[in-house]
Amino acid sequence: MICSSSRVRFHYGHPDVFDRLFHLTRGGISKASKVINLSEDIFAGFNSTLREGNVTHHEYIQVGKGRDVGLNQISMFEAKIANGNGEQTLSRDIYRLGHRFDFFRMLSCYFTTIGFYFSTMLTVLTVYVFLYGRLYLVLSGLEKALSTQRAIRDNKALQVALASQSFVQIGFLMALPMMMEIGLEKGFRNALSDFILMQLQLAPVFFTFSLGTKTHYYGRTLLHGGSAYRATGRGFVVFHAKFADNYRLYSRSHFVKGIELMILLIVFHIFGRSYRGVVAYVLITISMWFMVGTWLFAPFLFNPSGFEWQKILDDYTDWNKWINNRGGIGVHPDKSWESWWEKEQEHLRYSGKRGIIVEILLSLRFFLFQYGLVYHISIVDKTRSFLVYGVSWIVIILVLFLMKAVSVGRRRLSANFQLLFRFIEGFIFIAFISVVIILIALPHMTIRDIIVCLLAFLPTGWGLLLIAQACKPLVQQAGFWGSVRTLARGYEIVMGLLLFTPVAFLAWFPFVSEFQTRMLFNQAFSRGLQISRILGGPRKDRTSRNKE
Repeated sequence: MICSSSRVRFHYGHPDVFDRLFHLTRGGISKASKVINLSEDIFAGFNSTLREGNVTHHEYIQVGKGRDVGLNQISMFEAKIANGNGEQTLSRDIYRLGHRFDFFRMLSCYFTTIGFYFSTMLTVLTVYVFLYGRLYLVLSGLEKALSTQRAIRDNKALQVALASQSFVQIGFLMALPMMMEIGLEKGFRNALSDFILMQLQLAPVFFTFSLGTKTHYYGRTLLHGGSAYRATGRGFVVFHAKFADNYRLYSRSHFVKGIELMILLIVFHIFGRSYRGVVAYVLITISMWFMVGTWLFAPFLFNPSGFEWQKILDDYTDWNKWINNRGGIGVHPDKSWESWWEKEQEHLRYSGKRGIIVEILLSLRFFLFQYGLVYHISIVDKTRSFLVYGVSWIVIILVLFLMKAVSVGRRRLSANFQLLFRFIEGFIFIAFISVVIILIALPHMTIRDIIVCLLAFLPTGWGLLLIAQACKPLVQQAGFWGSVRTLARGYEIVMGLLLFTPVAFLAWFPFVSEFQTRMLFNQAFSRGLQISRILGGPRKDRTSRNKE
């Protein structure tokens, strides 16, 4: 609850008693904007506050409100609140309040409304700035030059500072107030046991994952707007969420960003020179690797029966069917990838020119990433000519042309000239293998060079996709939208397999599923999960499933 003495309370919290006449004379009680008031708890109290009124809240018994929901429902709720705070950030009401409040009341308003989400976004942006800054130092050769200086190479004070900083990054400083509060209420022994139990139940994983949810939806609303109400539900969740459901919900908010950070960390590990020591490297990157692992795999950790082998097989069948179904008018996003992909871009349709330009500028970071990596391939290590970058783009264009040719050939030749189409596919595959063998044999291209090429070219293709989506009307007029959709489907399949493979590997071991159920959920939830398995009955055979 927000303390009413701060005089920054703008939401009603579903009151039983409401002074209607007071607020009718101070801006009205109706929701003046369905966008600004998206967060459910804002009733346009901005107008009352601007007219020197205070929205107070009096309660006699404080009762905690809890809902037994799953991770997906919590994420949708947080996404809705983040969208609403993004719209409030852009509103003139917050602008006027910020100008008319005194300093201390303005700080209270900032912290209890949009400031929390803005600070959260800055936390994630700091990680991006740090990794891309390190990437610049590594790929430009500046880090190598600095590492030769003795003052930097033998800086023990810096190592000590990094060691203390790592404890702050891990979160011990943020956990200290919580332990003090529990210690004063229940005793410090109980506080320590509760803290250890929270770590075993992966509370930091949940916190870091929700950090990504708030950042994504708040930042996207600031750029493009387009907030919408999200039904979260209030049911008791003991049912398994399918892989396709998790992918649709977290693909853009967590999975894509997690893979990007993982690529940056891999490049930093391959080419970094300043901190070759294991301890120093761990102290610098442990929090970022933790964020990457959390953003990629937290939905499966907090998913009931997330590592049960039979459900994993069913999830893969369902996801494969969803990714290959054709979309169209009237096809729900839950039934087809194409419909979901088109829906994911709706915020770009209503975005202004400024939002589109910023989206394109942000996508250019993948091209700079490619520019830095292609000069670190061993066959061009001594060359700094701009032609190397031009040749890399020729390779990308050639690969895209071959993908387009195969797609057109499959559509026109696979039915009547299937043998000819298979021959063309085999010829392209043999030609590709021959080129790789020649590059390995003659210029002595190494396995590391192949990995660097993949790390350089795959983000470039994703950047092209983002620019094409931002410029959708122009791409459609040029007739390339079908090719963009085909390329996007290929990226989705690769990302899906990258996420699904570790989950399926862990599902091979039965104890992983039991450990997840026992450790992450309480006893009542575990009992309910076992009962739901019994009531679910035997698995239907494939013939009955096909009939359905």
